Amino acid sequence: TENRIRHTRENLDRLNDLIEEVGKQLKHLERQAATAEKYRELKTQERRLHAELLVLKWRALDDERQKSDRSIAELENRLEAAVARQRSLEADIERDRDQHVEANDRFNETQGRFYGVGAEIARLEQAIQFSRENRNRLNAELQELHRAHESAVAERTRDEQRMAEVTTGLEDQVPMLEEARLAEEALAERLATADQAMQDWQHEWDGFNQQATEPAQTAQVERTRINHLEQRDVELDRRLQRIDEERERLTAPELDQEIAALIDREQELLESQEELQERLATAVQAITEQRDQGRQIAEALDRVRAGLQGAQGRLASLETLQQAALGKEQQNVAEWLEGRGLADARRLAERVQADEDWQLAVETVLGAHLQAVCVDSAQPHVEALTGLAGGRVELFETGRNPVPDDLNSDSLLHKVRCDFGLGSVLAPARTAESAHHALSRRSELTSGAFFVTREGLLVGPDWIRFGRASDAAGGVLARQEEMRKLQARIASLTEESQALEVRQEEVGRLLHEAEAGRDAEQQKLGEMNRSLGDLRSQLTGKRTRAEHLRQRLEALGKEIGEIETHRTEAREAMETARMRLHEALETIEEFGARREQLVARRDGLRSELDMLRQENRDKRSAAHAVALQIEALRSQESSLRESLQRLDNQVTQLETRRAAVEDVLAEGETPIRDQQQALEEKLALRVSVEAELTEARTALETVDTRLREHEHSRSQLDQQVQDARSALEQGRMQRQELLVRGRTLEEQLGETEFERDTLLQEMPEGATVSDWQQQNDQIAARIQRLGAINLAAIDEFKEQSERMNYLESQHADVMASLETLENAIHKIDRETRTRFKETFDKVDAGIKILFPKLFGGGHAYLELTGEDLLDTGVSVMARPPGKRNTSIHLLSGGEKALTAVALVFSIFQLNPAPFCMLDEVDAPLDDANVGRFCDMVREMSEKVQFIFITHNKVTMELANQLMGVTMHEPGVSRLVSVDVQEAANMAAM
Repeated sequence: TENRIRHTRENLDRLNDLIEEVGKQLKHLERQAATAEKYRELKTQERRLHAELLVLKWRALDDERQKSDRSIAELENRLEAAVARQRSLEADIERDRDQHVEANDRFNETQGRFYGVGAEIARLEQAIQFSRENRNRLNAELQELHRAHESAVAERTRDEQRMAEVTTGLEDQVPMLEEARLAEEALAERLATADQAMQDWQHEWDGFNQQATEPAQTAQVERTRINHLEQRDVELDRRLQRIDEERERLTAPELDQEIAALIDREQELLESQEELQERLATAVQAITEQRDQGRQIAEALDRVRAGLQGAQGRLASLETLQQAALGKEQQNVAEWLEGRGLADARRLAERVQADEDWQLAVETVLGAHLQAVCVDSAQPHVEALTGLAGGRVELFETGRNPVPDDLNSDSLLHKVRCDFGLGSVLAPARTAESAHHALSRRSELTSGAFFVTREGLLVGPDWIRFGRASDAAGGVLARQEEMRKLQARIASLTEESQALEVRQEEVGRLLHEAEAGRDAEQQKLGEMNRSLGDLRSQLTGKRTRAEHLRQRLEALGKEIGEIETHRTEAREAMETARMRLHEALETIEEFGARREQLVARRDGLRSELDMLRQENRDKRSAAHAVALQIEALRSQESSLRESLQRLDNQVTQLETRRAAVEDVLAEGETPIRDQQQALEEKLALRVSVEAELTEARTALETVDTRLREHEHSRSQLDQQVQDARSALEQGRMQRQELLVRGRTLEEQLGETEFERDTLLQEMPEGATVSDWQQQNDQIAARIQRLGAINLAAIDEFKEQSERMNYLESQHADVMASLETLENAIHKIDRETRTRFKETFDKVDAGIKILFPKLFGGGHAYLELTGEDLLDTGVSVMARPPGKRNTSIHLLSGGEKALTAVALVFSIFQLNPAPFCMLDEVDAPLDDANVGRFCDMVREMSEKVQFIFITHNKVTMELANQLMGVTMHEPGVSRLVSVDVQEAANMAAM
């Protein structure tokens, strides 16, 4: 509903914008229509003046063209004289340019030599500076080389001393390593001999153990075999006894009879099932047909209701406009009419009908009479009229307006239908097809009579009147006629809606009956399927059991034969094993003495081998230490050798570089002196070249000055020639412009459909362009003051008026819909708050009573979390006896469960359901709480049927009917049902 309200308000805003826009357009179009005729008159005058102005302008242009021809001839003579002077000056300038080129070449050559000498001087100065800086750098480098050479020589001396020490150490350690390795090799030979002796003993010991183990293993195996065979013989005897007992139990001749009876019952149920399925298909087809018919009726009813709602909305809008047009909204007038008992009296507009084409004419003639209150006689109300505080009241006596006998054939009364006469107001009005027709027939009018057209134009003997009522007051009769049609349509749609509602109820009743029949058939079919399933389950179980019994008997017979064979074989194997056990025990006694001798020999060999191994480890450690020292000395020797070679190379390089630097320094100042002498020669040469450059520059400047003077003179002549040529070109362009303007004026004059010669003859002699332009400007200004002229303003005004009427009707419909929606949502909110508060109070009262019963004390209540009942939440505040909990997390699992049960049961007390399902609610409860829970369930079971799932014996005792699931055979579940009362009666018997 809120979405519809928002959408409706958006539509209303758009309608308001459209209405405002259309209203502005209507006002604008009304002003345009009033000025259209005036615009046409001024436009005609403007065209005449415009043509005469064009003729005057053409005559003035022709005079100017003749003057322009004379001026062009003079300008051509001046241009030729200036061109001759210009050519003479250009010859002088060409000679000066040749001299300027020669002087410039000589100057450039001298200047090049001057710049070359300067560059050589700069090069020599830079070379001298570089040589001096390089000598200083070499002196510094030589000193650094001396220091590096001394340091390298000292380091080489230290490395040579260290090399001698390492060589001496190696000479001392190498003989010691040789001695250690010889001693290690001798000890290794002794150790290998002892190890070989130990391995020989081990081979002998392994052979002895292998020989001694065989009799022991044989004895152990035979003992185990004898025990196993004895146990197997006992087990076979027991198996034979169990098989005989099982064969007696497996004999069941009554099982085949039960299977045959179940097969017959299955066939009967299948036939009944097919019959029920056919009946169910017929019922489903009937339901489908009823639903299709109901859907069609519902769609038709929706269309009718939509049409009815639209017609009612349109009627409400028209009634509102009509009341405003008839003055029924004037409070003072309404109170006065109510006080006189005329509140329900009909207005004249409500009782008058006119032909559709003449409604506007009738409305114009009746005018304010349309708001008149129709009464039989105004005499009783005349004195009370003076008590009217404000407003306007008109009383129309229906019995005092007879139709005249001499009524004209074109009287407006012939276009009107009314249940009483309107001769006094409509008899003088006569109809005319158009305004021209009415004006041409004025002479036919008698005193007080007048003509009226369909558009509402009134034409009297000496007067004409035309006017439009405002939007609210206009179209009263048309609106009243539309209201009558809408009322008839609403009545028709209401009857149609009621008929469709009756049909819809009938179809709904038939559909409900068909669905009830289908549900009954489905229930029967479901029961049939369950019975058939149970029967097939029983049949499958019994068949499986019979097959299992047959297979089991066959298997037992085979098993007995196998057991007898195994018993015979086991007893023979038992005798053989006893003989082998006796032989093995005799052999074991013979191997005991030999074992002791071998153990004593092993101990001696092991002691000698351990001593040799320890001595070998000591020798190896000593040799390893010596080898490590030698390896370290050899490493130092290699490093020192590489260092000495590197230092020798470094000393050689330093000596070579020092000799090269000393050679360069030995050359001395010779290059610098040569460079200084060459520099002085170049400076003298630059002085002489500079003098030649000054002389060449002076000659170039003289020629250049003379050339500039000639160039300036030529520029002045060029300007004079250009001015003459520009003036000539401008004169020619002006003449061409005059020709073009003349042709343009002739073309414009041709478009006005006026003749040039005719206009020249008709215009006065003193006519000037300025006077005619002033008159034309005045008319143009008058047209301009009229603004933009729309010649189709009347048609557009009519269209926009119709559009305005339509938009206002839509606006009224939207306002009515918006009011209806807002009332609906207010009603829904109000009812929601009321029902929610009532339900909350009842549930709160219920939980306050049930919670102490379940807990044996304590208290609980419900609390709202918000102020607004439409979006508030609900909190459960519970405090068991003896606790001061501040959070639900402080409650145990059983306390939480009992609190939830109290809330659920309080809701069930408010609106009981047919049954209540409880899934292991008592699981977290102790025995005391289970007892109170059962008492509460027993108390409420008088109104609500409880179905609960439980493993608690105390809760089971509460039930009247127990149902359990068992798996008597693997993979097959069965449902077991127990009637507690019946079971108690059987136990009592």
